[in-house]
Amino acid sequence: MTEELSRADNDSPWKEILEAYFPQAMQFFFPQTAALIDWERPHEFLDKEFQQIARDAEQGRRYADKLVKVWQINGEEVWLLIHVEIQANREETFAERMFSYNLRIFDRFGQPAISLAILCDADPKWRPNQYSYSYPDSSLDFKFGTVKLLDYQNRWQELEASDNPFATVVMAHLKTQQTIKKSGERKSWKFSLIRRLYELGFQERDIRNLYRFIDWVMILPKDLETEFWQEFKQFEQERTMSYITTGERIGYERGQQELVIRLLQKRVGELPEEEKTDIQALSLVQLEALGEALLDFTDSDDLLHWLRANRTA
Repeated sequence: MTEELSRADNDSPWKEILEAYFPQAMQFFFPQTAALIDWERPHEFLDKEFQQIARDAEQGRRYADKLVKVWQINGEEVWLLIHVEIQANREETFAERMFSYNLRIFDRFGQPAISLAILCDADPKWRPNQYSYSYPDSSLDFKFGTVKLLDYQNRWQELEASDNPFATVVMAHLKTQQTIKKSGERKSWKFSLIRRLYELGFQERDIRNLYRFIDWVMILPKDLETEFWQEFKQFEQERTMSYITTGERIGYERGQQELVIRLLQKRVGELPEEEKTDIQALSLVQLEALGEALLDFTDSDDLLHWLRANRTA
């Protein structure tokens, strides 16, 4: 169960889904800011720039942060800092950290950033949206945009009617929260949400991307997971898929993860949970590359160096 909990707490599914559907994320969560952007021009993820201002982002708590360069309709460049607060508990210094990141971006790059936060916690009263202080001769009032996923509980029909990928993301997140001690109910919702992707007519690539997110967050006990896979495989077979099914592809990916982890442990010894989590976040291409590279590893430092060099930002 430790491995499953680590998988649930990891930020990689949010990073992956934000990269895959960034315009849709902005249109879904922050429509006013999205309306300023010229989506005909390509957006750019500034991962190296963000790492320069947030060296501590991978230490302690885990976050899904994206710094993105876009172009406004008026032709001006603007940077967006998107923060997804994944942790279950409120963080008292959250607003201060949002201000700090914004300030660091301006200080290092001379570029103002629009700061936006997606709050995934379950505390309805925690709604940080500004950092401020005031003295007789000096004051500051820094405001940032926030979206609380918990609020969508009262907008379920709106979510069901939407074909925006992030409607599915929010539904999966909420049902994961609501079924923490209800594994049978979670299994039913997991199947229902994935089936919905087919009913909405999503393309194969979109089904697979959203399937990965749902599968990552809606973790089941092993016995129910086995039942789920059997039922879903039958569902896909009944639809006479002409391509390799999503379930088969995801199953192959999982098998590759387990194989690489077993080979690594034989090569360098037992792996810490954090390193297992990093391996689980790798793409299939990266897993296959690691499977070849590990033949030259002599100790755990070799693995750490490889992960740092190849980890998705």
